[in-house]
Amino acid sequence: MHNYAPKKILNSLFVASLMASCLTVSSLASENKTDVQKTGDLFLLLLPAAAYGNTYLQNDVSGRDQFHNGFATTLGTTYLLKYSVDAKRPEDNGEHSFPSGHAALTFHSAAFIHQRYGLDYAIPAYITASFVAWSRVDSKQHYTKDVVAGAAIGTISGFYFTSPHKKTTFMPIIQSDLFGIQITHKW
Repeated sequence: MHNYAPKKILNSLFVASLMASCLTVSSLASENKTDVQKTGDLFLLLLPAAAYGNTYLQNDVSGRDQFHNGFATTLGTTYLLKYSVDAKRPEDNGEHSFPSGHAALTFHSAAFIHQRYGLDYAIPAYITASFVAWSRVDSKQHYTKDVVAGAAIGTISGFYFTSPHKKTTFMPIIQSDLFGIQITHKW
């Protein structure tokens, strides 16, 4: 019971952000958007919904809480940077280009799936997140650095706030002087 208030707040933040994302669905039909951009916008909605929905399919309450924490941190960090940096967008010189929220949220979802359920399940999610990031550059909504930063924020948050659901997990380790695989087993 002592965690009820934070869980309720995180749940509310997640639902509010999903509702705000759903508002972008109406913009999917915009005539001045390319098919690539529309598809990227659609995957922005579908990938987090699939990652979150899977916690219900698995009856994974702790995974759901971990998703909330990572999603809220990703969203908060992204928008804090967007309004602090205030970088201009490539095509129309619009505001808040850095970092890409699309890339941050989709890479968070892919990293969550990877860390929680394993790499086999995450490969399609990483491909989808990569497509979303590419679609933002292709549609001239972001520079490459914007989507790379967004992907890094989402991935780091996804891994940091998520613990493995399985007993044995494998995670790549890449450091300046070390490359390898970390194997973790819960007893």
